[in-house]
Amino acid sequence: MIAIHPLGALLAVVFAVSMGGLIWWMLRVPPYLSAPVAKARVSVGAIKRILVPTLGSVFAGREVELACRLGQDQKAEILLAFLLEVPRTLPLGAPMPDAEVKANEALKMAKTIVDLHGLPSKVQVLRARVAGEEIVRAASEQEVDMIVVGMRAGMGLAYETFTRTMDVLLRRAPCELVIDRVTKEAQA
Repeated sequence: MIAIHPLGALLAVVFAVSMGGLIWWMLRVPPYLSAPVAKARVSVGAIKRILVPTLGSVFAGREVELACRLGQDQKAEILLAFLLEVPRTLPLGAPMPDAEVKANEALKMAKTIVDLHGLPSKVQVLRARVAGEEIVRAASEQEVDMIVVGMRAGMGLAYETFTRTMDVLLRRAPCELVIDRVTKEAQA
């Protein structure tokens, strides 16, 4: 009479179940996807790094939230950047204590949003003469796959800076660009 050892029986069951699962996976027919749909899925799946810059106003949080949702499935790294446009009358490294405090507060709040999503993040304060050119430079250096910027209704004087920046980004961004334009109704 042949004695069956319990460990041997357990290993045989585990082997049979794993082989059955493998065979099921191999014979399963995946759903049909047209070429454009498959290409879009692969394209979005390739987003691993998202840059979220702000141009001197405190992060409203919406563009950070949008970036987190866009990168959630891929566990994308969110790069948060606060841009200080330094006037040409000052050296680029000139101290700007009020603006630096504002930048650090904004980045802290933005990092909190990213942390809630469980995504990796980096924060940085960037100094530039022209914000758009610095965003393009940072995106290229950090090999960013997407830039997410927000636009608010009723930006007032900041609108001129924003349009200059968007002009540069639309022409020279080295990656995808997402512009989140919020209406007055959505701001309320």
